[in-house]
Amino acid sequence: MRKTPFQIYLRYAHNITIAIEAILSNKVKSFLTALGIMFGVAAVISMLAIGKGAQQEVLEQIKLVGVNNIIITPVDQSIDGNGVNADNGNKKKKFSKGLHQLDANSIIETIPSVKKVSPVVSLNYHAIKKGKSYPVTLEGVSPDYFEMLNIVIDQGKHFSEQHSDMGTPVCIIGDNIRNRFFNQSDPVGQYIKCGQVWLQVIGTIEKRDFTASASDEMGISSSDNKIIIPIKTMLMRFKDRGAIKPEVMDNMAGGGFVFFMGGNPEDEAPKASGKTTNQLDKIIVQVDETEQLSATADVIKRLILRRHSNIYDFEVTVPELLLKQQQKTNEIFNIVLGAIAGISLIVGGIGIMNIMLASVWERIREIGTRQAIGASRKDIIVQFLAESTLISISGGLIGIILGVLLAHLIHLMADIKTIVSFFSVIVAFGVSATVGIIFGYIPAKSAASQDPVESLRH
Repeated sequence: MRKTPFQIYLRYAHNITIAIEAILSNKVKSFLTALGIMFGVAAVISMLAIGKGAQQEVLEQIKLVGVNNIIITPVDQSIDGNGVNADNGNKKKKFSKGLHQLDANSIIETIPSVKKVSPVVSLNYHAIKKGKSYPVTLEGVSPDYFEMLNIVIDQGKHFSEQHSDMGTPVCIIGDNIRNRFFNQSDPVGQYIKCGQVWLQVIGTIEKRDFTASASDEMGISSSDNKIIIPIKTMLMRFKDRGAIKPEVMDNMAGGGFVFFMGGNPEDEAPKASGKTTNQLDKIIVQVDETEQLSATADVIKRLILRRHSNIYDFEVTVPELLLKQQQKTNEIFNIVLGAIAGISLIVGGIGIMNIMLASVWERIREIGTRQAIGASRKDIIVQFLAESTLISISGGLIGIILGVLLAHLIHLMADIKTIVSFFSVIVAFGVSATVGIIFGYIPAKSAASQDPVESLRH
C-alpha cells in the first residue's frame, strides 16, 4: 500500500526533530554554516533588482522619447560634407541657415514613411504670476508633439489647429508650474506672463516619472518645468532666430546679396558672428513602422544635407534603436551579474557540505548509538539531510531580507533604480533550498555508511 505524505512525515518526524535539536544546540556553528547561503541569496536578489531596474529605466526612456521617433538636432556648422573642417584656407565657407521650419515642412511633405513631425524651439524664461517669478523652459511645438512623446493632458485640452495657425498666446503648463502658481485654484483659463507676453493656460500636463540619466544622450527633458506653446506663437511673439536681422543684412552688403536674389547657395555667405542661425532647437519625426526607422533616418539625413549645402550642421538620432541596443547590453549585464551571484550560492553550498562532513566525524558516536538502537540508513540520511536543508532554507530566508534591504540601500545611496521582483525572490530561495539538498546529501550518505561497531569505538 502506497504511503501518504503525512504517513511519510510521521515515519521520519523523529529524525527531523533530532536535526532541529542539533541545529539549536550549535547555534553559532549553524549560523556560520548558513552565512554563505545568506550572502549568496542576498547577492542574487540585489543583482537581479539592479538588472530589473535598468530594464525598467530603458522602457521608461522609450516612453519619454516616444515610439518610432527620430530626433534631428543642430551641431557645429564648421564641418563640410566630407566631415572636414570647412575653415581651411583653400575653400570658401559654405552657408547654411541651420535647422529651420522649412526643413520640418520638407520632411513631412517629401518622405512617405513619415507619420508626424514636430519642430521644437526651447528658450529659458521667467514665468510671472501675481508678483511671483519662477524659472521655466518655454517650448514651442506643434500639436502632434504631445502624442509623439506620450505626454498626457490631465486638465484642459490640447492646442487646436486654429491656435497653431494663428499663433494664439495660449499655453499648456507642467506639474511644477501648476503647483507653484495655481496650487489652490484651477489653472485652466487663467493667465501667466512670460517676458512681455501674457499666455492663457488651456491645459496642464500629468506628472510622470523622469529618469535624469536619459537627458544627456537622448535629449530628453522633464515636462514638469515647461510651459508649452504653439510653434508659431513662439516664432511670432517671442524669438525667431531664423529671421533676417539688420546686422546680418549689413554684413551681407556686397557679394552676399546674390544669395537672396537667387544666386548659388554654395557661394560664400557670412553670418552674424557669435550668433546661431538655427531657427529650431530640434525636429522630432515619427515614422509609421519600427522597421522603417533606419531607412527613414538615412533619407532624412540626405534630404537635410542637400538643403544645407552639404554642410553637416545637424545630427540625426534614433533613440529607440539606441535604447534597444542598451537594453540588449543590460540583458547581457544581468546574466553576468546573476552568474556571479549564483557562484556565491554554490560556494555557500560547498561550505555547507564541508561543515556537515566535519559534523559527521564529530558526531560519529551519536550515529553509532542511533544505529545500534535500530535506526536504519534512511533514518541517518534523513537526519543529516534535514539538518543541511534546514540550515540552507534558514539562510535563504535571512538572505531574502538582506537582499531586499541591500537593493533599497543601493537605490538610496548610489541613486541606481532597483526593482525587487517576486520571481527573483522565488528563484533565489529555490536555489538555496536545492543547494542545501544537493550539497547535504554527500555528508548524509557518508554518515549513513558508517559501521555501527566502529562508530561506537570512537
